[in-house]
Amino acid sequence: MGGTFTDAVASDGAGRIVSAKTPTTPPNREVGVMRAIEDLAAELGIDVGELLAQTDYIAHGTTASINALVQGEVADVGLIATKGHRDAIYIMNAEGRTLGRSAHEIQDTLRQRKPAPLIPKYRALEVTERIDYAGDVLVPLDEDEVRRVAQFLVDQGVEAIAVCLLWSFKNPAHEQRVRELVHEIAPHLYVTLSCEVSPRIREFARTSTTIMNAQVGPRLRTYLLPLRKQLEEGGLKGPLLVMQSEGGTITADRAPEHAITTIGSVLSGGVIGGMRLAGQLGHRDVITTDVGGTTFLAGLIVDGEPVMAPGSIVNQFPINAATIRVHTIGSGGGALASVDAGGNLRLGPRSAEAVPGPACYGNGGTRPTNTDANLVLGILSERGLLGGRKPLRMDLAREAIREHVAEPLGLTVEEAAIAIHEVQNAQAGDLLRRAVVQAGYDPRDFVVYAFGGAGPAHCAGYCQDLGVREVVVPLGPVASAFSAYGLAASDVALSAELSDPSSFPVDHAVLESHYDRLEADLRRALDRQKVEFHDVKLYREVDLRYSMQVTELATAVPDTRFTERTGDEILERFEQQYERINGSGAGYREAGVQAITYRVRAKAGLGFPVALPEVEQAASADPSPALAGERRVCLDSRRGFVTTPVYDYARLRAGHVLEGPAIVEVPATVVVVPDGVTGRVDHLGNLVLRYQGGQPS
Repeated sequence: MGGTFTDAVASDGAGRIVSAKTPTTPPNREVGVMRAIEDLAAELGIDVGELLAQTDYIAHGTTASINALVQGEVADVGLIATKGHRDAIYIMNAEGRTLGRSAHEIQDTLRQRKPAPLIPKYRALEVTERIDYAGDVLVPLDEDEVRRVAQFLVDQGVEAIAVCLLWSFKNPAHEQRVRELVHEIAPHLYVTLSCEVSPRIREFARTSTTIMNAQVGPRLRTYLLPLRKQLEEGGLKGPLLVMQSEGGTITADRAPEHAITTIGSVLSGGVIGGMRLAGQLGHRDVITTDVGGTTFLAGLIVDGEPVMAPGSIVNQFPINAATIRVHTIGSGGGALASVDAGGNLRLGPRSAEAVPGPACYGNGGTRPTNTDANLVLGILSERGLLGGRKPLRMDLAREAIREHVAEPLGLTVEEAAIAIHEVQNAQAGDLLRRAVVQAGYDPRDFVVYAFGGAGPAHCAGYCQDLGVREVVVPLGPVASAFSAYGLAASDVALSAELSDPSSFPVDHAVLESHYDRLEADLRRALDRQKVEFHDVKLYREVDLRYSMQVTELATAVPDTRFTERTGDEILERFEQQYERINGSGAGYREAGVQAITYRVRAKAGLGFPVALPEVEQAASADPSPALAGERRVCLDSRRGFVTTPVYDYARLRAGHVLEGPAIVEVPATVVVVPDGVTGRVDHLGNLVLRYQGGQPS
């Protein structure tokens, strides 16, 4: 469920896959979810009740959590902290002005601002207690004080309480007792503990994560529980699973407890879908690009696995939750085009979203978007999207571009439209280059996958200067609902971690103890999911850093029994990764190495194959049987409008080859094949784009 469209995919596990795309329906977003399921049932020729009764499980990716945080539509939360430490969340570790900011913004010191506090100070209260770094109790918990503090917060009408006490990740007893005392006063109040949500050192990040979990947890529960009830009343027997940022699912009844892990659920779905497709195509290193209505998203798959990050930043506050590393900018199909005070054309980050949408939708939007520009350029047909159910208004698109871009810049409407199109491609290309190079990789070693409603229309443009080997547009039965395909193909994923700062390598018995504990915690958590798993795989890692440095690198840990040699093996992996990112010779073991946090991630397979089926083979490479007509299209400001063949994707077969320029129309998207690019339909129905000569010129 994205900001503009809600996508759905259904698979029977035996090669039959259908997809649907409907507008998102804020504020009652569950309406759009049910409409998407209704469309799936119609595609299958059955009613909704029959579809739900036959469904083993539903995997749901939602923007509810991230949207609530970004827009400030969150629950009123109180904080209970150790006496003398409530101000950690306001001091922000002296980095609040720069967290999450670009290099350009960091250099502009006059414009730096700390964000608004997560909660007002009168709702951030303290209690007497103290646990030390070893987990020993120095000062017992004052339970009467806890009762007074809890009663005050309840009287203030808070919807949730976040509890974050010093060193609770070493000894959670005081936090657990605080929750018991709160529930004596308010049995049903949402209470979240830092020792459960973020058992990781660094007080500020741990506190901000716990508070934000409390802010979105009650609202996620309010959204998910009625949706689950509606689905069950409709006939669903299997569980409703919710996608998490780390690329796997969690059951809907457990998701509100760990709501902060769902903030990137929609972002990670496309990367997981890319990983599954890469397995079928034999690709090991892939850049996934998802251009939806609101955002452009880029993720990396290296050696067959998504590149992960130990956390993220939202509104300049850190979140300690493992996540697939996804880079994003507000530059989707609905990105608003404007001219700033200096006469520069800007695209995004603000979006027209689902309501009112681009001007050409005819829903009241008057500002030009990337979609309006593509209509004026002939990339999109006036017949519109969703199989003609969403016709587009050329007159409204032209008027919006004329008023807000063309006239301010002294351009024709067509010139303004191609400028918008090329700015979109340039912004997306810049993001891809940064995402790959800053991670320590060379784009020329990767294949790009392009999906989403607008990704296929722009991928040949934004990949042109990267030097990638080829661009794959996943089409077949999933087309622009590829992120939903990723949800259907995902596993249940959970993680557990603990912080124990020390010099590394540590005694192998300590490693054994830490990972035995974490793996036992994970197996108990998996049992609580009440889902039947096909298999369970555990992945170990540790966050390491050189002494005197302030950031760590998550480093893979062998899954064998530990020996005296294990520490050296981990150090070697750390140094190889460090030098790949920072340059050969950048490592300096003589400074000493520190271990900060130990982590185990679990992937539990649901035993349901969601592979894309093969398509019919063409008799020859000639695509003329799929030719649907032609129209004048502008793909290059230097060439202007060119009469361009338009192909119907439904009539393309494996082995057909298209020479650019060409347009391929799919029910919910279009694929642009520019001049100098060749498109070939592969055995799964994907359109594989190659630049003539093998590399972009």
